[in-house]
Amino acid sequence: MSQKTSNQESRLSPYSGISDATVEVIKKQVKHDGFFRLEEYHLRHRLFCGEMSDVFTRELFERGHAAALLPYDPVQDRVVFIEQFRIGALEATEGAWLLEFVAGVIDEGETADQVARRESTEEAGCEILALEQICRYFVSPGGTSETVELFCGKVDATGVNGIHGLSEEHEDIRVFSVPYDEAVQMLNQGHINSAIPIMAMQWLMMNRERLRELWK
Repeated sequence: MSQKTSNQESRLSPYSGISDATVEVIKKQVKHDGFFRLEEYHLRHRLFCGEMSDVFTRELFERGHAAALLPYDPVQDRVVFIEQFRIGALEATEGAWLLEFVAGVIDEGETADQVARRESTEEAGCEILALEQICRYFVSPGGTSETVELFCGKVDATGVNGIHGLSEEHEDIRVFSVPYDEAVQMLNQGHINSAIPIMAMQWLMMNRERLRELWK
């Protein structure tokens, strides 16, 4: 039995070429439900020409939504990084330990900023003194519904180091800070190679002087 979504015209971007955002889900099946969930959709949607598409199939990787935070000390002009093992980089020539910023899944009843503050404490031992949202974006909308809400947080990097994380979640996280110029060099030399820290560092490069004035 098909399920027709409500018209989403009011939610469309002013730049969208679609005036009628109708999507009909003909059938939906859960193909796998474990640590992550995989769903299969049979659906059709409105085309730019105004007609409806043929019915087609898409698989959707469901893992919830996340918040991430760039910890920045504007007084010492230092950036706090974490390093940890990532299964997705298992076959990477650079190795499976990636340089990242703190991040975590948003659980039911939590807000993104609450997660950013919690993960900063759990993963890096940093207290957030001020918070600014950078953006919210789809990670890979061709195959997953996951979004990340990205923040920059003011921290005091004094004494921030060591191994952190929750043992019950098998986390083994190394924390360290570097001067801003070194962080930019790390980015430019390709030592930072996952989306969240790349985007966050590029944003910091554009907003650093403003933040230092704002958070001095």
